[in-house]
This record gives sequence, C-alpha cells and structure tokens, in this order.
Amino acid sequence: MGMATDSAIKDAAPKSPWPKNAWYVACTPDEIAEKPLGRTICGERMVFFRSGDGAPAALEDFCPHRGAPLSLGFQREGRLVCGYHGLVVDCRGKAAEMPGQKVGGFPASRHFATIERYGFIWVWPGDPETADPSKLHHLEWAESPEWAYGGGYYHIACDYRLMIDNLMDLTHETYVHAASIGQKEIDEAPVRTRADDHEVVTSRYMDGVKAPPFWQMALRGAGLPEDSTVDRWQVCRFSLPSHVMIEVGVALAGQGGYEAPDEAKASSIVVDFITPETETSHHYFWGMARRFAVDDHALTHTIREGQGKIFSEDLDMLERQQANLLRWPERRLLKLNIDAGGVRSRMMIERTIAAEIAAEGESPLVEEPISGV
Repeated sequence: MGMATDSAIKDAAPKSPWPKNAWYVACTPDEIAEKPLGRTICGERMVFFRSGDGAPAALEDFCPHRGAPLSLGFQREGRLVCGYHGLVVDCRGKAAEMPGQKVGGFPASRHFATIERYGFIWVWPGDPETADPSKLHHLEWAESPEWAYGGGYYHIACDYRLMIDNLMDLTHETYVHAASIGQKEIDEAPVRTRADDHEVVTSRYMDGVKAPPFWQMALRGAGLPEDSTVDRWQVCRFSLPSHVMIEVGVALAGQGGYEAPDEAKASSIVVDFITPETETSHHYFWGMARRFAVDDHALTHTIREGQGKIFSEDLDMLERQQANLLRWPERRLLKLNIDAGGVRSRMMIERTIAAEIAAEGESPLVEEPISGV
C-alpha cells in the first residue's frame, strides 16, 4: 500500500472550499409549507419560501431596512413580510411596501436561483443568471414507480468533504457499523477506483458471504431467506458538486451478484446529498431508494429507521474527527489506497473551484499532484 500526506490538499486549497455555480439540496418541500426557512448554504445565509405562483424562492436572509433576518417574518400572498417592522419583499428581493412608509427606492435583497425537483428544493449559490436546470443530475429512482424511497436529514458539525471521504471509503463499516452493515469481508475485499470528467467510482464486491443484520432484514423484506449465503456489492459514485450515490445490495450466491435478476436480490441506492453550510458544518440529506417490495410502506419505515441509526453513528465519528482536526491543525493526515475515492473526489472539487475562480478573472492556486493512492 502506498502512503502520502494530504499536504497538497491543505496547502494548495483554493479560496472557496466549495463550488458556487452548482445545484445543492436546500431543503424538503415540507420545510417551507407554512413559514419561511432560514438556512446557511455555502457560507450564504438564505431564506426560502413559496412565491405567489407556488414556486420556491430564495433571498439573502437580510432585511434591507434594519438588517433583521427575513426568515423571522412570515409569508403573505407569495411575498415575505419582515417580522421586525413589516417591510414586504417579493420573490426577487424587491421592497414592495411597508406600513406608512415609501420603500420603492430600497435596494433589492440578493436572490438565488431555485428549482423544485425529485422531492427536494435545490438552490444555486452562485450567479443566478448562470443557473441551468439541465445541469441537475437525472435521478431515475425519484421518478419511477419501480423504486421506493425513504430518507431524512442531519445537521453535521464537520467539513462536508470529510463526509465525502467517509462515503467513498466504506472500510469504516466494519468498525463504526459493526452491529448493522459491517463485516470483516469488507476489509478483505479489494477496492477499485476509477475517475472520469463526470464522476469518481469506488467499488467493492464480496462473494459467498453471510449477510449482516441490516441486509438480513432487507432479504426478508424482499421475500428471500435471510440466512442465505450471498454475494454483496458496494459501488460508490461521487458527482459534483458534492453528491454520493452508493449502489448496494446482496444477491443469493451464484445468481450473478450485482447483475442478478431482481427476484434473486435485494438492491438499493444509498442517497447522499451533502450541502456545505460553513467550512466546519454541512447539511446531510440521506435516504435509500430500493427496487424490491416497493409497495411495502412498513418496510420503507423500517429501513429509514435502521439507516437513520447507521448515519447517526457516522455523525458522531465525523464530528469528533472534525474537533480533532481543529485541535491539531498542524497535523498532516496519512493516505492509503483505500482513500483513493475520497482523494480523487476532492481533486475534482478543487478543479471545479479553480475553474470558477479563473472564469471570474482571478488567478487560482495550482493544484499539486497527490501520490500514493
């Protein structure tokens, strides 16, 4: 195994730790059903609400009158009313009216491009004039009746890139999730990593193993014997700006593994939308889309509960990891071949940020090569 430090990442980091001209999950529709939602995304404090036509809207969470957070106000006829002095702004941030005052000359609050798709509200933190809905990845599982989905949300106090590292190297399952999805064969199976211009893929296949507890439950849900010997797979796919989709599953041994027919396997996609908040915190929208027993709503609930517990274990580990990194900022972390997926994902992020900086006419810092992975 090769080994190197990550000084190239830390010492050559571009100005911003995240791409700005990209779509991030901001919230779920229920979060803005009754009142505005204040949320910091990519370092920008935003307020989300429904405009007059029902479409989602996002503004800078700052009232142009006295600087109060607009998210502390309320919605009225598709506009936001500031909860401090009653200034009304529209979905483009323009001051519309205020009791007893003339506000037509007020500067407009900054607005952000938003779209609603796949069961989420998405926001583009960069220049709204460059926001292109076609750049949002197509998610078949969110539109097809052949899939069922259940998920949730965690706020996690760590750099969003630490979560990407975590998801692109599932070796930790053996230790962090020993009671649910971990097993020793994960450590023993070879890891393969490849990358192109659009994604980084890390894969691991385990043949002839016993299913761990979570997958025994999934086998039962799929109508298959839970004590069967199975072939198991994990295919982690990172795509910009910070999304990780993980194809996971088990199939009855000898039926083709990943390629087995649906009736011989329990297969799913672990959905991970990782939205940066600050340099040491992020919003984590997690879930699982599955292709078996799609009409079994009780199973959806059971899987969501189990998955939520698993991700809470990650939350605890990652927040403690972040605290350690802040406590000892001079320490340089070590890399092994199992870290290749996370390292390549970070490099893709850095290249994208550098391209954005160059497009703005600034001189990006040069990325140094990282060896040993």
